[in-house]
Amino acid sequence: MEHEQVGRFQASLPAIVGDIERLVRTESPSADLAAVARSAEVVAAIGTARLGVEPDLIVLDGRTHLRWRLGTGAGPGDGAGGGAGAGGGTGSGGGLRRVLVLGHHDTVWPLGSLATHPFEVRDGVLRGPGCFDMKAGLAMAFHALAATAATAARGAANGVTLLVTGDEELGSPSSRQLIEAEATGCAAALVLEASAEGGALKTERKGVSRYDVRVRGRAAHAGLEPERGVNAGLEAAHQMLAVAGLADPDVGTTVTPTLLAAGTTVNTVPAEGHFAVDVRVRDAAEQSRVDADMRALKPVLDGAEVEATGGPNRPPLQHAASEELYVRAQSLAERLGIGPLKAASVGGASDGNFTAGVGTPTLDGLGAVGGGAHADHEHVLIAELPRRTALLAALLGDLLSGGAR
Repeated sequence: MEHEQVGRFQASLPAIVGDIERLVRTESPSADLAAVARSAEVVAAIGTARLGVEPDLIVLDGRTHLRWRLGTGAGPGDGAGGGAGAGGGTGSGGGLRRVLVLGHHDTVWPLGSLATHPFEVRDGVLRGPGCFDMKAGLAMAFHALAATAATAARGAANGVTLLVTGDEELGSPSSRQLIEAEATGCAAALVLEASAEGGALKTERKGVSRYDVRVRGRAAHAGLEPERGVNAGLEAAHQMLAVAGLADPDVGTTVTPTLLAAGTTVNTVPAEGHFAVDVRVRDAAEQSRVDADMRALKPVLDGAEVEATGGPNRPPLQHAASEELYVRAQSLAERLGIGPLKAASVGGASDGNFTAGVGTPTLDGLGAVGGGAHADHEHVLIAELPRRTALLAALLGDLLSGGAR
């Protein structure tokens, strides 16, 4: 019976690919609010056609997000914030377990990318900007949810919230609170980000912190009297070395100075400078330790000033948050004849960090199998689409029925 589920999605493969094509051909760079709004209209149309329900369109700080609430406790017009009274908990609808399915429709690709990276399907590989990260995952979610509703017992599709955000590639500045509110109290969060290498599910993601370190010195003529200046560029160099020294490879903590700027002209001692810092950590204690050290930075040169702003952006998604769901998925994959699954720990973050951060069991990387996210060779393996969609549908059905772990 389980093998028939894969066959069902194999039969639906042309429709799945067609939906991916429509999504990819609608360019949606995160920073272009109008493009994201146009993309949201297309996502809404496809989702409504597959699910038979229109989404809530939620615009926060000009960015368009979409939310489908399916089943008991999913009444319309509950507002943007979510919460248990609006279907956000497991107790609505007489003890029903609610599951959050999470994705995003924005991409890193600028308008016009289709001209240089056209959508195509050739030799079993689908290509196009944003196909892997993560528009294929959205199509998979629609088809998995539609199949769950159509084939399971009456009410089996109840208890699902599908949230598709429009600013994930920017760090989710407007959608974070929405994501956390929808995730709070859920039995599980299933994240449709693309898989790791070889189709591995992402069972651990590092937390992210971002900082801007500003350095102030004193300008002077570089040729006539450089000794009268305080060189902000040199101070920035000292600080970059100090910041890089906060890393701890033994526990997986990386602290990386990135963007750097200082000075105004070639013959002036720089009076100001600044640099960005990217921090990745495996646990909250390390995130707090680096944050405290960043805020304790002291100038090295007499007369210089140093200030670090910013802080934690995403909490870690630790293995404990995904372990039980991964075991469940592994068992289902074996029954479907598509196992064994693989697991991966990755340095990149996603909105799954937020769902894990509020205590919701989270499994990430359930989307497309392929590679090249954000790169010229971005692609999706066609043959894996039915298998991964079947796994998602099975996992949803198992979670909502309270199946054995």
